Amino acid sequence: MASISIRHVTKKFGSTLGLIDVSLEIQAGELFFLLGPSGCGKTTLLRHVAGFYTPDKGQILFDDEDVTHLPSHKRGAAMMFQSYALWPHMTVAENVAFGLEQRKRPNREIDDRVAEALRLVKMDGLGLRRIPQLSGGQQQRVALARALVVRPSVFMLDEPLSNLDARLRIEMRSEIRRICKEFGLTGIYVTHDQKEALSMADRMAIMDTGKIVQVGAPMHVYRHPASRMVAEFIGETNFIDGAIKQASYRDGLWDVETSCGMLRGRPSGDLIPVVGQPVTLSIRPESLALCEVPDSPNRFFGNIIETTYLGEMVQYELALRDGTPMRVSEMNPLEILQPGADEIRVMAATEDVVILRR
Repeated sequence: MASISIRHVTKKFGSTLGLIDVSLEIQAGELFFLLGPSGCGKTTLLRHVAGFYTPDKGQILFDDEDVTHLPSHKRGAAMMFQSYALWPHMTVAENVAFGLEQRKRPNREIDDRVAEALRLVKMDGLGLRRIPQLSGGQQQRVALARALVVRPSVFMLDEPLSNLDARLRIEMRSEIRRICKEFGLTGIYVTHDQKEALSMADRMAIMDTGKIVQVGAPMHVYRHPASRMVAEFIGETNFIDGAIKQASYRDGLWDVETSCGMLRGRPSGDLIPVVGQPVTLSIRPESLALCEVPDSPNRFFGNIIETTYLGEMVQYELALRDGTPMRVSEMNPLEILQPGADEIRVMAATEDVVILRR
């Protein structure tokens, strides 16, 4: 395994800036995610680490070695692509062995390491099958084995689960994390799937327009978004605009004047509120409750306009008194409320109301 240091990397494609002064430290053995909307620069950054692109400015180091201008095949890294890039005319074993044959390893070593890699991804006994004979999930495992068989110090994955159905994606999330940890790999994983990142990552970086806008552990990024963009991209949330009224009597909390009334919440990141400052409140749907929330002034009154039952939860779309839309998620519902004329009340704990810059 190797640590990765990305220092002030900038890349321009014609007149378009792909990466803008990107710096990032990834620890050895860490499974690190890059995510953000399409065109944000996450795949461009991954390809710089892989050696497919050379930055216009900046450095990339594996441990203490500067690999900025080192060819891809000399970096001790492996990459797994979205398309798998398997050769259909070869058997499973021949596909997995390809990287070792390119490195001119002895035949006995190749056979042993291919068998080991196939066991690791639970494909042992299928080495003689052709690629067209495999399911999508099995092909994904073969691509995983082919990348691992060369024993890389850095393992990069570019949206590897996007071609699988929902059930297989969930299954392979835990498999990829297990394999990375079992092998002691430093992994960089690109995705636009927030649930994938939240369930697998040790840490993650959110990117937007070629820049890194927040880095942190999944729970920290989810509960403490640094901006509206991050709050909106990582999961679902409700936004309410307002202005800082005053510091609350409770340390670290502030009162915010909104069209829904006076609400109380906690500032996110490095925000230091100033009285009168325009702000936006972020409230996750699952943090809203239909019951009383002690020691909280955060009450919302409105009418249900749509009900969606999803088994483990029910989602309500509300129109508040002032017309503000609000989504509420109730886990394991005992009863389901239907749209109607009767007004309902929902509440949020003060620590679940996040104050963001506007």
